[in-house]
Amino acid sequence: MEQNVGTLDRIIRLAVAAVLIFVLVKTRKVSLLNALLMIASGALISSASSGSCAIYTHLGISTSEKI
Repeated sequence: MEQNVGTLDRIIRLAVAAVLIFVLVKTRKVSLLNALLMIASGALISSASSGSCAIYTHLGISTSEKI
């Protein structure tokens, strides 16, 4: 897949995922919402590390720097 996630976007995704994971682990509650938020955190980490976001691809958005 073509990269469509820029550097600043990647940093923000990692920061949001880290905060979500920290809060979810700190609350120690097991619920469907917490499970979905943990999955969303994983998706953010995955897209930040790969540099590609499926939602951006479908919407035709790119925040990556064109060289």
